[in-house]
Amino acid sequence: MPRSVALALKRALLLVLTAAVLLLFYLWFTLLSPFGYRPPPDLPAIDEQHPHEVFAYGTLTRPWVRRLVMGRAGESRPAALPGYRREALDILPDLSASTEGVVFEVDARELARLDRYERLGIRYERVRKTLDDGTDAWVYQRISSGEAVP
Repeated sequence: MPRSVALALKRALLLVLTAAVLLLFYLWFTLLSPFGYRPPPDLPAIDEQHPHEVFAYGTLTRPWVRRLVMGRAGESRPAALPGYRREALDILPDLSASTEGVVFEVDARELARLDRYERLGIRYERVRKTLDDGTDAWVYQRISSGEAVP
């Protein structure tokens, strides 16, 4: 193999490895590190005595994302949120619509990790909603959606 080709391959490999390390650092920094997210001080406390049901309609519907964020994928089941339509990264009130997603159970520690992932208080708010089967679950909704928090 000519020396110039070997050198080009080494540089390409170095570039790929550097990109992989930077991606892993970014994921660690945004999802797991104590840096990068400071929750607003006025957020309500998380009940640590009971499990929490969470309804997901976006990236958290994927088991590999939940595993990355919470440390485990958990069991999920299909669910729907009546009276809301999905629009990009948000759900908006619409009485004629229903948003499809999944619901899964988490403990207080995992809920705090989800809050971090969703940037609770900065990008999203966590609100209780009633699903189509009558159960209540936490739902992350964009703060800019215009719907008042009860």
